[in-house]
Amino acid sequence: MRLLHIALTLAWLALAPDALAQFVKGNEAVKVAGGSKKVETPPVGNALLAKPCPAANPACSGGGWKMVETSEGLMECTEVYARPTTCRKSTYGSEKLPRVWVVKLSDAWQQCQLPDIAKSCVPLKSLQTTVVQ
Repeated sequence: MRLLHIALTLAWLALAPDALAQFVKGNEAVKVAGGSKKVETPPVGNALLAKPCPAANPACSGGGWKMVETSEGLMECTEVYARPTTCRKSTYGSEKLPRVWVVKLSDAWQQCQLPDIAKSCVPLKSLQTTVVQ
């Protein structure tokens, strides 16, 4: 019985990076202080935006999902700005979809191919290739 428990624990740990990557470590948009969590999303600023494409519409995710940390947790969004209706709860770890991860690094918004700020991050205005994950 003990060996089975050890084997299951090791199997779980092998899956842990994918199964538990519900946030990007080092994302400066997420700040936790005094037991409360504050989250920034990319500002709309002077961007010329089309009408929001709702996350509930399957045709809206054609360019891949933008993984954005919000005050509601990790969301899959049709755009980086996470405007109302453009996001849904994350299915990361349970569903394989094309994704990029939107993070803030050194006061600049970036998009990363993986939930790892050390790999393949480019400025938000650059074209990023989505990775099925």
